[in-house]
Amino acid sequence: MKHLHRTASLGVALALFTALTPALADGVAYVNKGLVGVGRIPADQRDKFGETFGSGSGMAIDTSGWTHDAGTYKGSLWLLPDRGYNVAGTTDYRPRLNTIGIEFTPVAPGAAPAAGQEQKGVKATLADTMLLTDDKGADATGLDPLSDVRPAAGDMPMLPVATNGKLALDNEAIVRLPDGSMFISDEYGPNIYRFSAQGRLMSATQPPAALVPMRKGAPNFSSDSPGPGAADPDPKDPETGRQNNQGLEGMAMTPDGKFLIAVLQSAPRQDGGDSPSTRQNTRALVYDASDFAHLKLAHEYVVPLPVFKDAKGKTKVAAQSEIVALSDTFLMLARDSGNGQGLKKGDASLYRQINIVDLSGATDIAGGPFDAADKPVAPKGVLDPSVTPAKLTPFIDINDAGELSRFGLHNGGAKDHNELSEKWEAMSVASVLDPKLPDDYFLFVGNDNDFLAQDGFQVGAPYKADDGADVDTMFLVYQVTLPGLGKK
Repeated sequence: MKHLHRTASLGVALALFTALTPALADGVAYVNKGLVGVGRIPADQRDKFGETFGSGSGMAIDTSGWTHDAGTYKGSLWLLPDRGYNVAGTTDYRPRLNTIGIEFTPVAPGAAPAAGQEQKGVKATLADTMLLTDDKGADATGLDPLSDVRPAAGDMPMLPVATNGKLALDNEAIVRLPDGSMFISDEYGPNIYRFSAQGRLMSATQPPAALVPMRKGAPNFSSDSPGPGAADPDPKDPETGRQNNQGLEGMAMTPDGKFLIAVLQSAPRQDGGDSPSTRQNTRALVYDASDFAHLKLAHEYVVPLPVFKDAKGKTKVAAQSEIVALSDTFLMLARDSGNGQGLKKGDASLYRQINIVDLSGATDIAGGPFDAADKPVAPKGVLDPSVTPAKLTPFIDINDAGELSRFGLHNGGAKDHNELSEKWEAMSVASVLDPKLPDDYFLFVGNDNDFLAQDGFQVGAPYKADDGADVDTMFLVYQVTLPGLGKK
């Protein structure tokens, strides 16, 4: 027993040493102190509208109400689901925003939770749900917009609408503003929307032409996920602009509140986004946020997505899933797909990592020729030699087996409740509120459970996910050192 204890202690010490090795980006040392908490919301949770709860495509912690007392932190966060349960196509799911109450009792970095408490450090409770509506107060929808477009009028640009006439939203990221309103990015446009504190559309920002999906010379916002009885788009994929289901997946406000950064999930079609192996060069759009109603593109950079080899040795590009802005750097969550709990045939994930993205030395292409659809910045995935991309530095490996095992979790292997699910798409930070550690934060990372449940109910009908999938909403919490984040 003594020998086993020493071996286990050595393993923890080595894991902690590895976690505490600083990641240097632009001369700044960022430190991952490791996983310190895990929690769940069960897959069968329903919201106040009686529909199956879906989890984190986007997350924002209410830092103003974040408190610490006797080792426990309390507060709330906003969790943004996407377009509803849509395994066989999209449905008329009403877009919404969930408010989650949080009680968090972290373990010390590198320590093991007490037996039976491995996944109880984060107590997450659904407190409220608010519907998101269009600018007239009418319901929006998760249905694929196919070929319908609402023409631009006044300050509002053209918008994707479904065949039922409703504004089509596939929400992906959220930023809450001091006045209670919020920016929400979506896949379809890919647009940035501003909603009131009551969930009503106030304004919209359309990206440069290079990102707007075009079919047969006209804007077409379909993602090739038609609703019941609807026809497929023609052609299946856009010719230029964002690829299907690869819109503005990540978005965050800089700590000083001056800039809003939004990042495309992968490269536009004309920049190699037409192939899983060449979609590496995505774009970060940096907007001047001094006027919430009229965002202005201030900067734009090429961000090289991480590349990895799959089990067959083929080159793959990890999709960008969420960001947290620090200054002219941001944290970026990128991942593979097709693996994890909820997928009967899925293998172990090969890439789920958070990187530090440094924009300071990158070429600013905003307002230049690459903003037009007919001037690729990376034709067939090869970056134009005149452009210097952002720099990536590895920071946190979500698949780290040692970290997961301390909390009873695993990547791959048994298709059980403790295998990480496929999609991890939400991040937000809150201070550890320790004056001795002014640069330390808790980094919350959440999954998108795709509404996978065995007793699901949405849009007036019950459903049961295939292959017995019953995927909880989950939160992983890391303690990290992010120098300068609190200095505005």
